[in-house]
This record gives sequence, C-alpha cells and structure tokens, in this order.
Amino acid sequence: MKFCRFVALDCPDSSRNPIYGILDEYQVREISGAPWAEWSQSPRAYPLAAVRLVAPVDPTKVVCIGRNYAAHAAELGNEVPKEPLMFLKPPSSIVGCDEPIILTQYSQRIEHEGELAIVIGRLCSRLRDSDDALSYVLGYTCLNDVTARDIQKSDVQFTRGKGFDTFCPVGPHIETDLDPTNVLVETRVNGAVRQSGNTSLMIYPCAFLIRWISRMMTLYPGDVIATGTPAGVGPLVAGDAVEVSVAGIGVLRNPVHAPQAQ
Repeated sequence: MKFCRFVALDCPDSSRNPIYGILDEYQVREISGAPWAEWSQSPRAYPLAAVRLVAPVDPTKVVCIGRNYAAHAAELGNEVPKEPLMFLKPPSSIVGCDEPIILTQYSQRIEHEGELAIVIGRLCSRLRDSDDALSYVLGYTCLNDVTARDIQKSDVQFTRGKGFDTFCPVGPHIETDLDPTNVLVETRVNGAVRQSGNTSLMIYPCAFLIRWISRMMTLYPGDVIATGTPAGVGPLVAGDAVEVSVAGIGVLRNPVHAPQAQ
C-alpha cells in the first residue's frame, strides 16, 4: 500500500491543509487520519492531476545514521564507525517531492545524500534483541540528507550543516510493502547517476538500527529514520534537478534554487 499526504488543488488557499490518502496509479483516495493512527477510508477520491503531493510525514524527529555504507565512509576519509553514528535533522528541514531545495549563502559546498528512510508505525522504546524490530515499521520512503559539507567539517558535529530549511526532502509517498534488506538506492543529478548502492551493503541494517535507536530515545508513530547514504555524494548548484530513487518505492524529485535574499 502507498500512503501519501496531499493538497487538493481546487480548494481555496485558506483551506489547503494536507490530507492523508492512499495512492494508486490513477487517483488518491482520502483517509480520515494519519496512516500510523486509526483511520478509515473516505468515499472521496481525487484524480492525480487534481492534487499536489507534499511530504508524506510530519514527524517529531528525523533520526539519521551517518557512514552506514563502508564505501561512503571511505570516500570522505572516515573510518567505519564502531557503532551507529547518529544525528538529528529538525522537522523544519522537511520538504516534499517537487519542492525546491534552497541553498544557503553560508555554505560553499552543498551536497546530496540519497537514502532509504524508515517511517515508524507504532510506539517503539527499549527494544530487546529478541524483538521483531521491523514490526514497528509502517513503511519506507525516499529521503535526501542534503548537507553543507564545509560546515559539517568545520563544526565536526552535524546539526548546523544538515539542519537548514529544505535540507530534508522526503517522499513521494510511504510504501508499506517492501523488504528493506535488499533494495537499490540511487541518486541522479540532471539525469546523471551520482550514487548507486544496495541496502544489503549497509553496515547496520534497518532492524538493528531501530532496536539501537529505541534504547536511547522513544520513537513515536510517524517518526523517520534515515538509514545512511551510499558512496558518490556530490555537489548541488542552483538550477540542478536532483532525484533520489529507491527500488520498490519511487522517485523523489527536487529542483535546486539559489539562496534567498537576506
């Protein structure tokens, strides 16, 4: 099943609050609440041309894992971490498919990082090794962990370099029917492949990450875990179009815009 979040284009601007729905090839069927909560299907359906998809998540937090592919750690001159390298992106950095990534004047080197993202489906805390971690998952989506690389390197810790507004594109929808252990993750810039890697190459797989994170912080329904990026990260400049694709999910597309005037 594909869950999405959308705005009906024929609604007046004042009432264009995002609605959750079920996406199929031809239409979006409205549901009564968030897919990780209790919901029922509405009789209302919208043709795809009559809606605009927005980010399918509205989390309390975005938990990210760094250097989870050995080749990516090596390309930046880093060792493979002895335990998952965890950081957070603020929810204010989230944008949806087709929304612009807006560069910042405070960085001279902004890069893409295409990733598989986990969307939590139920309260998750202090899981044991014997717990079925993937049973806490609602589904999976595409994520671009946009990074101001020069700031990340100068600050050492990651918050500022990864936390700018628009630096966390997510979408286009949540796919519930996916085996996260063996899917292809690719990033294209202006149609050219920059990144290509399989989740089977993750140092710490999805189930391990969920258990490990849950022992430090409670994961709430709708929270997002970004599982790390394959090798091939590279720069984004104004005018670029960047696409993150995950096999079995779809393609997250975003234009890249110049910094806004201060």
